[in-house]
Amino acid sequence: MTDNVDLDHAGVPRATARLQLHAGFTFADAAALVPYYAGLGVSHLYLSPITAARPGSTHGYDVTDFTRVNPELGGEEGFLALAARAREAGLGLVVDIVPNHMASDALHNPWWRDVLARGEQSAFAHYFDIDWQPADPDLRGKVLVPILGDPYWQTLESGAIAVRHGNDGRLALHYGDHDLPLADGETEVPADASALHALLERQHYRLAWWRTGAAQLNRRRFFEITDLVGVREECEDVFEAVHALPFRLYREGWIDGLRIDHVDGLADPAGYCRRVRERLDALRPGRPGELARMHPWLVIEKILGETEPLPHDWNVDGTTGYDFMDEVGAVLHDLHGEAPLCMLWMQISGDARPFSDYVRAGRHRVLARHLIAEADGVCARLHVRARQDPATRDLTPHALRHALTAFMTAIPVYRSYYTAAGAAPRDTAFDDAMVTAAAADARRLLAPDEAAALDFIVACLRVDDPIDSDPGRLRTKLQQLMPALAAKSTEDTAFYRYGRLLSRNEVGSDPGTLAMAPERFHERMQARAADWPHAMLAVATHDHKRGEDARMRLAVLSERADEWAEAVAGWEARLAPLLSASPTGPDGVDRMMLYQTLVGAWPADPRELAADDAQRAFIDRVLAWQQKAIREAKRHGSWTHPDTAYEDACEAFLPAIASGGPDSVLESIGAFAGRIGTAAALNSLAQTLLQLTAPGVPDRYQGNETWDFSLVDPDNRRAPDYARLQSQLECRGGWPHWLAHWRDGRIKQQLIRSVLAFRRDHAAVFAQGSYRPVPASGERAGNVLAFTRQFGNTEVMVAVTRLAARLVDPAQPHVPPHCWQDTGLRAADANWTDALTGHAVANHAGWLRAKDVFATLPVALLVRG
Repeated sequence: MTDNVDLDHAGVPRATARLQLHAGFTFADAAALVPYYAGLGVSHLYLSPITAARPGSTHGYDVTDFTRVNPELGGEEGFLALAARAREAGLGLVVDIVPNHMASDALHNPWWRDVLARGEQSAFAHYFDIDWQPADPDLRGKVLVPILGDPYWQTLESGAIAVRHGNDGRLALHYGDHDLPLADGETEVPADASALHALLERQHYRLAWWRTGAAQLNRRRFFEITDLVGVREECEDVFEAVHALPFRLYREGWIDGLRIDHVDGLADPAGYCRRVRERLDALRPGRPGELARMHPWLVIEKILGETEPLPHDWNVDGTTGYDFMDEVGAVLHDLHGEAPLCMLWMQISGDARPFSDYVRAGRHRVLARHLIAEADGVCARLHVRARQDPATRDLTPHALRHALTAFMTAIPVYRSYYTAAGAAPRDTAFDDAMVTAAAADARRLLAPDEAAALDFIVACLRVDDPIDSDPGRLRTKLQQLMPALAAKSTEDTAFYRYGRLLSRNEVGSDPGTLAMAPERFHERMQARAADWPHAMLAVATHDHKRGEDARMRLAVLSERADEWAEAVAGWEARLAPLLSASPTGPDGVDRMMLYQTLVGAWPADPRELAADDAQRAFIDRVLAWQQKAIREAKRHGSWTHPDTAYEDACEAFLPAIASGGPDSVLESIGAFAGRIGTAAALNSLAQTLLQLTAPGVPDRYQGNETWDFSLVDPDNRRAPDYARLQSQLECRGGWPHWLAHWRDGRIKQQLIRSVLAFRRDHAAVFAQGSYRPVPASGERAGNVLAFTRQFGNTEVMVAVTRLAARLVDPAQPHVPPHCWQDTGLRAADANWTDALTGHAVANHAGWLRAKDVFATLPVALLVRG
């Protein structure tokens, strides 16, 4: 029986499956998987960006043409074929769009090429966030193009830059893989370096050494990625041009909703979201035989702080689920492990600072060394504004820069949302309180003139200044600096410096918070049910730092911290001679992160590493992670200034610990991962069921139906083995069999299939049902997390085992019945049946015994009958 769902929300997905499209995995490949995903039970395929991107792009976020479907994926014809195939199987489509930026690729991006050719006179000049009148007089009227591998004049003299006729007969500039247009009227090929310099001086762009980009760039970029240029969605014609394709696909009925990438990078996220919602609502399709009142699903990539609200007046359905990823992960960690884990981290790393100090240090580093142009640009605007008012004319660039750094370092969330009208579109109390607290924190570090500069900066955020010829522009720039700083300093710096427990170093999480009490988790889920019942629920994404099951294995360390500390001490002792012989090898910070990475990424079935080539492939994956971790941490070099000696020593360290065969340190690490394997798998099954039943729309990331021990990208974007997944999905064996053979991952896949089938038959319970915590009592009450979802006469109880590392069967992820002792769950005095196993669970005067609830599996999905 299928529950009735509110018609206003009929377009909201029941569950989605994220697919990463690229030239090696096209629309045709996705279409071939439609039967698999229909059989798994999702309602929608959720596609990575489909617009034309830089050739060879593996992700699609480097858009080159918003108006075309990517030909490398199969073009619009291929997309429509996929959509038709999906519709035939009862599946819808959701697409990811990238409104914030494009690839600054003059060869493949026609808008950008026109800007380089015509400068401010280009019809597309205002499409991009370019400062045409920067402080540097040599850049006025030009856009910086920092693509040269060597300093400018050295490059000219080397002959690396050539001018020749292109396919269109016009002269163009060629440098390596770059093809840049010349201004109209250029007809002569320069004879020498001096003539070439003269020609370049006449262009609407200025070529520069790539190392100067961070300090000189006069255009907004995505974070610190110079070859991604910011787009000005606040301009009406730009908005229409960027969204014409997805709006048409929605109007024609091919897609059911949108995922918006990096909404915080936009000038006015609130206004943008409302505008997208208004347009989608106006375009609601009415397909033959389908509901005319479809709800266009709209979710945004937004990372929220611990107490930060998502504004309801943005008119979105919620976030893409990083907040849920944090919540479900935290509730499956043990707070009792905090002290021993802190002690271990301090002993090995030599650093006792809290995570917040790492974030502050990261923010200072990123502002001083990476987002230089962005910070300088804001300071220049601040100084111009200050000099226009006699009350602030004495504020110096020095004071403004110090005040800005102190203030930006103290911002605890991604950004504020003040608009050009001077008021935040969400509850102004949060932004006002946040800014006030950050200013007070910053003031402690400032001299009197810098404190005055701080007051001025805060006023520029909060109050629209009629003196400014471009009201709100300074406020916009201040706020657009915030998310770039937050992401680069926290996720891409501090996360690689602080390694107490890497399962908490995840996008959307605070590594300083080890665990969440069940009571708090229930509060968050009740708020989710009331406020955001259609938000996305994620446990893995294309941007995660480590796979969902790797995190769940590392979570076990919070339960067995003493055993973990003893194991690390043993490895350190055995490796001491190696470290003494190579003192430049990985320091304590990087060794602690390496040990955890190896434990987290180790396959569930150790036989997968039996062959030498398999172990070599595993080590290569970890080496790739290690290099990225070192460079992101920026302690021993960075991406732009790598410390190759340190990296080489670290690269040699991992193969060295693998030497010695069965007695090697690497094998000892693998053995430790094996000892906690069943506890880890139990955590994973709990996380999976919670994701599939909590208020919201669960998204399954591609291929993660079985165990996911991936590392950060690009490792987490590897192609899944769909032939194996299809075979396993069709393999029938029953829960006892899947439990006994848990290492192959079928038990997780079959859990997903079973729960999604149940969601399909009880759609309203999960789309609109209430959420109520279920009290537990008895000796093991703390090892159970349970709640009910109810709609009408249908009541479902979800129960999972948690923090059971000392109770779990060492052979399979299940707690033996006798371990539950007198533990019970309060329930309505009625008959209950486990929808997963079909077993009836006896009711004892309003209590269900845990040993009955978890008789077969460590999780249960009970229906009151």
